Amino acid sequence: MVTADDANRPKARPSPAGTARPQGELCLQTVAMPADTNPRGDIFGGWILSQMDIAGGILAHQRAHGRTATVAIETMKFHLPVFVGDVVGCYGKVVRTGRTSIAIQIEAWARRGDSGEMLRVTEGVFTYVAIDEQRRPRPLPPL
Repeated sequence: MVTADDANRPKARPSPAGTARPQGELCLQTVAMPADTNPRGDIFGGWILSQMDIAGGILAHQRAHGRTATVAIETMKFHLPVFVGDVVGCYGKVVRTGRTSIAIQIEAWARRGDSGEMLRVTEGVFTYVAIDEQRRPRPLPPL
């Protein structure tokens, strides 16, 4: 059964930039819930951003062998909306490291509830800094 809301949703299409499947490792997966919507009924962009930051933080913590802090978000792109009931997976990979910093490419993918189709909905680069107990930058440990 097609509802009025379904008729207004963008049609599924291949993921932007020709990416057929997620890049990186699955760091976080969750279901988009009604409480996460904006006034128009779509999932709020800030919710997606926070899920991506959590996912990147998990990878950064693993690479830094300890505490990290988010210091920058670059090149955020919102490709498609996320809907209530979508399963959102955040995939990440380290793209560069510095003395104290780690940049992680995060892609958010939605598995649509009805079709099961996977669509890249959001992507960005998140930068984290390894910090010590006093919250000051510390060098990354060797690989």
